[in-house]
Amino acid sequence: MPGILNAKVEQYLAGLLPKRDAIISDMERYARQHDVPIIGPVVARSIYLLAQISGAKRIFEMGSAIGYSTIWLARAAGVDAEVYYTDGDPANAARARAYFKRAGVEQCIQIMTGDAVNLIDQVPGEFDLIFIDVDKHQYPEALRKAVPRLRSGGLLITDNVLWSGHVTAKAKDPKTRAIQQFNKLIYSSRKLFPVIIPLRDGVAVCRKS
Repeated sequence: MPGILNAKVEQYLAGLLPKRDAIISDMERYARQHDVPIIGPVVARSIYLLAQISGAKRIFEMGSAIGYSTIWLARAAGVDAEVYYTDGDPANAARARAYFKRAGVEQCIQIMTGDAVNLIDQVPGEFDLIFIDVDKHQYPEALRKAVPRLRSGGLLITDNVLWSGHVTAKAKDPKTRAIQQFNKLIYSSRKLFPVIIPLRDGVAVCRKS
């Protein structure tokens, strides 16, 4: 996926990264070979840091694919965390489960399959952090579901909010229109303090008041 940064800057940032462990490296390789969308290590380090700084222990992911971001979040939150993985593909979930076991984080991850935007309704209580990375046309609905479920002071993190720069033009496709709507909603919300970080494909970080 093309990012929004200058290609040389992207390469520079990637070159600064320390080597990942065997499990993460295997997941990155699998994603490249099978065209599986993952957030990548630059964004992964960002959400890891945000989860650690915020002290998040109860985390819900809307859209987890093979569990790449799930492992980063689970490691950041620690062994006493409660992290919810969601994906609509049972094959992805099975692969993710194997990765979780290898990474030693399976005990704190709950695996759910189905529509991530609706699966959150099956889990009671508030969350410290919600990460949105579902199908892009679902972003506005995901936001409507997520905000009431965040605790005061909790973080809402969303990937792909600049959509390779397509958000800057008049949208003709439903995915771009949905992301544009999502961005307007977070900045007009009285409950959220949003910042969009122009990293890779754009990451929105919102704190709930």
